[in-house]
Amino acid sequence: MPESEQRPNTGTTPLTGEAAARAVNLHKQYGAGDTGVTALKSVNVEFVRNEFTAIMGPSGSGKSTLMHCMAGLDSATSGQAFIGDTDLSTLKDREMTNLRRDRLGFIFQSFNLVPTLTARENITLPTDIAGRKVDAAWFDSITDRLGLSQRLTHRPAELSGGQQQRVACARALVSRPEIIFGDEPTGNLDSNSSREVLNILRTAVDEDNQTVVIVTHDAKAASYADRVIFLADGEIVNELRDPEINTILDTMAGIERKN
Repeated sequence: MPESEQRPNTGTTPLTGEAAARAVNLHKQYGAGDTGVTALKSVNVEFVRNEFTAIMGPSGSGKSTLMHCMAGLDSATSGQAFIGDTDLSTLKDREMTNLRRDRLGFIFQSFNLVPTLTARENITLPTDIAGRKVDAAWFDSITDRLGLSQRLTHRPAELSGGQQQRVACARALVSRPEIIFGDEPTGNLDSNSSREVLNILRTAVDEDNQTVVIVTHDAKAASYADRVIFLADGEIVNELRDPEINTILDTMAGIERKN
């Protein structure tokens, strides 16, 4: 069956491989009564280990809310979000903070670097806060691969936007997290820098056995993924595997016509 003719997928179809993260009947409501807004409608989805998944959908579809709830950056109204076997709804504030620091990596549209710290200090900051020792060989491997070896003493203001996002990628990778979440990680970058960051994430999956989940509005960015899931009105309405740009664009166009 051609990809463009694939049946909508509600996210409940079992996937091969172990889930790095999953949502079970995940529901998110903002406000109450007539002014209430439902951002997620009992979503069920799994993100398989060692895969790159992109989340897409029209503005207001719930894609960022889904990622934020899955990553413990926001709490669900009901349902469950799991990282591995850990149910996030059972964690206290300190436990949630420790989980985000110790088991997850984050890359955002805004680079979230500390302006007074050097690139090296920004990369090692979460590991330093955790009181753990940085694996020097792994640090050197990551920063060399990302082209940062000659920029480690520079502060963010002395780096280009692409270099700053590479620092953010290195920070996410250096602790070897269970899963890396990216919220529009190429949103503030030019095409060359975007391609660099996406190649970094693709390599993290292919060579380092990482798991990557990003929210994006960019079909080109989504085409780097193994799988794309599409949201509309808080629900998963379609899914593509091994996606191509044209198929992604056609799928998005179909969703937008229905909305």
